[in-house]
Amino acid sequence: MGRKNRRINKGRVSRIGNYAIPSPIIDPTSISCTTFNILAPIYKRLDHEDPSYRESDVKDYWLNRNQRILDWLLCERSTIICLQEFWVGNEELVSMYDQRLGDAGYMNFKLARTNNRGDGLLTAVHKDYFKIINHQELLFNDFGDRVAQLLHVELIAPLSQFRNSNVRQEILIVNTHLIFPHNSSLCLERLRQVYKILQYVESYQKENKLDPLPILLCGDWNGSKKGHIYKFLRSQGFVSSYDTAHQYTDADAHKWVSHRNHRGNICGVDFIWLLNPNRYRKLLNASWSEAVFGMFKYQLRRASLTEDDAFAFLKADSPGNYITYSGFCEALRQLNLIGHCNGLSVEEIQELWVQADMDGNGVLDYKEFKQRIWKASCTERGDESEETRDDDTEQTIGFNVKNAVLFPTEVEKGKWPEDYSLSDHARLTVVFSPVKMPCPRLTL
Repeated sequence: MGRKNRRINKGRVSRIGNYAIPSPIIDPTSISCTTFNILAPIYKRLDHEDPSYRESDVKDYWLNRNQRILDWLLCERSTIICLQEFWVGNEELVSMYDQRLGDAGYMNFKLARTNNRGDGLLTAVHKDYFKIINHQELLFNDFGDRVAQLLHVELIAPLSQFRNSNVRQEILIVNTHLIFPHNSSLCLERLRQVYKILQYVESYQKENKLDPLPILLCGDWNGSKKGHIYKFLRSQGFVSSYDTAHQYTDADAHKWVSHRNHRGNICGVDFIWLLNPNRYRKLLNASWSEAVFGMFKYQLRRASLTEDDAFAFLKADSPGNYITYSGFCEALRQLNLIGHCNGLSVEEIQELWVQADMDGNGVLDYKEFKQRIWKASCTERGDESEETRDDDTEQTIGFNVKNAVLFPTEVEKGKWPEDYSLSDHARLTVVFSPVKMPCPRLTL
């Protein structure tokens, strides 16, 4: 390797470009996961005055950049690697990743976006740590041609604390890249994509008669901590691994970023979400309804409506002091939640109405409006138990977040370095410590 890309094993330091990063220390008690949107060459602009001139037009550029990305990934040696905007349409690049990751001991799974968009996903797991039980592909077949991967794996390297025990050591891993919210209507589409993923995972567990397993949701979510998806996932028991590691709260959303988008804005959009088996999970359709009602309320408040004004708006021409179904639908239309290809479907509207009409009398009175719409929130769920039990209850593996790092390091302070050229996204790596916990039965 050259001077700029030298590796110094004694000091456990590697240099990739202008950045020095610590090499991993082999730890038999932990696993690690990296998620990274590597910016497909077909999207990387080389000339702002000529948007059609892309990195894919210059082989030396995309080849060099992706070699550096691989140098970096192989230096870090995470046990799980989830990549987004992987250029599946280029055979040479695909072959390069397959060969170098394969030679390093990884099993690779690739999935192209639908309608020949050119890019897609790559998920790699290290064969020294995992056995593949199943691999599933989820095609949204939606406006953004988005997809997701689901890997069901079993740890085969006995972790030191679980040797000679009967603890189940299986994990579900999801890799995805949600649609970019070019306008407000696509915020609903992104939320729907997350809902589809969780529905798919739930169905997979039910069909395979699986009790709750730890779930890692990895990828580029194209939404920040301030958004509806963040609240929706937390209502389902998921935690943001990076925020957990740094003990960040909702008020700390400004402290880190992971992406500079094509508009020049910087924001935190890359997450590794963790759901442990002992987390209480609210019914999925109830969380979905709460999330949509949260968007509903957000639009009402953007229009500077008070609680009473909002009720009057929904009530419209109702003959009584209540909201009718037709008035409810008209309000959704005016708030741009229906009436276009990405809007709520008839079935989704009816499900929302059922959730809001608590007494089932066909109309919403002020109390129902206040409780279901105006005060709608995706409440975070807590642990049922964090204790390790040694009785006859079946035990399963869960995880504590041991550490989490964003690279380049400037993004951890909410800044984007001008000399960073690997991607328009930062890389997120999380180290997890397995813990033994009781396994509740799955009730769906």
